[in-house]
Amino acid sequence: MPPPARGFPKLDGMTDEQKTDERKTIAFVVYPGLTPLDLVGPLQVLTALGQLDPRYRTVVVGATKDTVGTDTPLRIAPSHTFDEVPSPFAVLVPGGTVPTLHAMADERLLAWLRTAAEGAELVTSVCAGSLVLGAAGLLDGRQATTHWMFRDLLTGLGATPVARRWVEDGPVITAAGVSAGIDLALHLAERLAGRPVATAIQFVIEYDPEPPQGALDWANQPYGDLKPLREHTLREGLAANPALLAKLLAHA
Repeated sequence: MPPPARGFPKLDGMTDEQKTDERKTIAFVVYPGLTPLDLVGPLQVLTALGQLDPRYRTVVVGATKDTVGTDTPLRIAPSHTFDEVPSPFAVLVPGGTVPTLHAMADERLLAWLRTAAEGAELVTSVCAGSLVLGAAGLLDGRQATTHWMFRDLLTGLGATPVARRWVEDGPVITAAGVSAGIDLALHLAERLAGRPVATAIQFVIEYDPEPPQGALDWANQPYGDLKPLREHTLREGLAANPALLAKLLAHA
């Protein structure tokens, strides 16, 4: 790990409590069934930011500190509860599939997001996490993006869909599918601490994608074949919320 970058405020001599009070908290949201890479990719980047720039720290928040499942065999335990982090500097909501649609009706999560967003300087998401932001009313009148398979549904949540790797509209920044979260986090690192720090982090995680299949050909995406899967996912995930289901399907 490279040594801390120069020019940042020194916290030497402070107690752990004072250091925590001085740091700006970046809160990553956990809920059952999320996609791990949506969370862990940006978390790795922004935890490194906190190591290079002591003005920032990362926490992982959930309704409780109990371990929750993901859409892989991996289970995740939050470091803090929502109540312990009422006013973060920044928030990141990861996405997923059916469980993320369930999260759109989780009033405890939505209430925390609304409260946190009132004082947060940055409200961000990865993949379908933007649908949760939309359900909380945080995308109204804003440009946003999400996973390409769900992008048009953002219209039903009051947002204008944009096909970009990440979309910044005021304090709200949304990233496209899964791996785009790493790009978003590097963008945030540059915005918060400068390009040299972001570049150092990029080298530390050796982020230089060269997929074996080459770049994606967006003119030939398999969207048509996946439309039935998308509708099935929506109907399963929002079965208990028929009003929201109808609203989103109207924009499908």
